[in-house]
Amino acid sequence: MRSHPPTLLTLARAAITHERLFVSGDTVLVAVSGGPDSMALLHVLALLRTKIGHALVAHGVDHGLRAEAAREIDLAERFAQTLGVPFDRTRLKLAPGGNLQARARAARYQVLRAAAKKVGARAIATAHHADDRAETVLLRLLRGAGPAGLAVLPAREDDGPTAPVPLVRPFLRATRADIEAHAARHEVPSTTDPSNRDPRFLRTRVRQELIPLLVTMSPHIVTHLCALADQLCAGADDPLAGLPRATRDALVKIARERREKAQVALGRGLAARFDRTNVNLVVESRSESRASSRK
Repeated sequence: MRSHPPTLLTLARAAITHERLFVSGDTVLVAVSGGPDSMALLHVLALLRTKIGHALVAHGVDHGLRAEAAREIDLAERFAQTLGVPFDRTRLKLAPGGNLQARARAARYQVLRAAAKKVGARAIATAHHADDRAETVLLRLLRGAGPAGLAVLPAREDDGPTAPVPLVRPFLRATRADIEAHAARHEVPSTTDPSNRDPRFLRTRVRQELIPLLVTMSPHIVTHLCALADQLCAGADDPLAGLPRATRDALVKIARERREKAQVALGRGLAARFDRTNVNLVVESRSESRASSRK
């Protein structure tokens, strides 16, 4: 029997739970533009309220750059109302000049953080997904970034005491295709920003030209690029950094489930197991780990 791929709801709920993006009782502010990704995120987080127990509010930001943006946010507001999600918006007035996209992004996050503080939100959810992350890794490579510059778009991004509301990305394990399938299945309304197809922007060329070419050479290139970003985000001080993703997932599983008799091979004759006495993972030689698990 063929197994069905996980739904967007399943992928988002797993990311929220495993990465502890937010918990029951938290208020989450979701950034909504009217585009397909953010509208799907609004829908998914609204549906998951009964499963996770969070409160949800939505906020749209009109950068004042396109006349259509106000109508797109109107659509987002109407959709939020059908889901019982409070909605607010901010309209910006950006000064003309260079580096417009970067300035618009910085202004948007400043607005979202202020809105989150106003409503007491514990997290700001954005709709970045696996394809976005892969594109960002490639963009950074093209610009000559090193390892620190490739550690992009973690599932949870804390900005420290000056900006205490973290950015969270529940769709980070989902692809653009997963989002499109969910939107079609649930008839989630959305609009499309034409600038996302403008070849003057390097990201558009990466999305439309470079990634399709790489997929012909390596069908799982998006997954590989996201795994690279995961390892770099973990940081050199993290004992799990550098381990294959499957190994890291297995370690998280035995720690979460406190499985004392299970062990995970780490290579070089070492294995990890859960030690109930210290309530932690311990690393031993394979023979020591096997002996401990038989006790």
